[in-house]
Amino acid sequence: MNLRQSFLCLSLLMVFPTAPCPAQRSHGTAPVAPSESIPNLGPLLDRVNALRSELREYHACTCKCGCYAKDLDLQADRAIAFLRTRAARRRPNEKLALVLDIDETTLSNWDQMSTANFEYNSKDFNAWVESAQAPAIPGTLRVYSEAQRLGVSVFFLTGRSDSQRASTEANLRVRGFNTWQKLIMRSLEQKGLTALSYKSAEREKIVAAGYRIVLNIGDQWSDLRGNPEAEYSVKYPDPFYFIK
Repeated sequence: MNLRQSFLCLSLLMVFPTAPCPAQRSHGTAPVAPSESIPNLGPLLDRVNALRSELREYHACTCKCGCYAKDLDLQADRAIAFLRTRAARRRPNEKLALVLDIDETTLSNWDQMSTANFEYNSKDFNAWVESAQAPAIPGTLRVYSEAQRLGVSVFFLTGRSDSQRASTEANLRVRGFNTWQKLIMRSLEQKGLTALSYKSAEREKIVAAGYRIVLNIGDQWSDLRGNPEAEYSVKYPDPFYFIK
């Protein structure tokens, strides 16, 4: 210990008798508590806010990650191309069916989602559904119109509650979806089912009625997977929410 360190040590001991001298200080760290492994909320919130910004840019087509409208049109074009090819080789008396999801497939809830900052609130979302103001997704309207022209029956299969039937029908019609074979909505008895289980079971009923599901379009994998599957399934992009 040099002269300066000795002087500092003596000064510390005069004021704090139990204080260690500078040269004697320990730099050890106690073990962390088990819960320290939980991710800190601050950085996670930063990531969430960054993702929200990216979602808005994606929808506005100002994002390096891509353009939402362009991606939707690309998938709709693929669906139309298949529909034309499949209808051209339809067998006599074969009943072809197109299955369409509604939310983020046929109708867009962007205005409500954006206003809510992508935070789901059932009361607010249900009020939005009842308002019947959701705009059509243009590509799906083109698919629908082509199905009508080709004589392919259209089934809307949605996870919306059957209590929202009137507003959903009104919204579809005002956006140009005027007729359909059936609008299938979730009953109270089906409320506890996952989307995958519910939609698979409803597609089974369509098949049992004698239809061949040639095309199925949805924004969630749970709209498309599970038996029976369509001959051709088209997944729309949806980075805004996830449904099992």
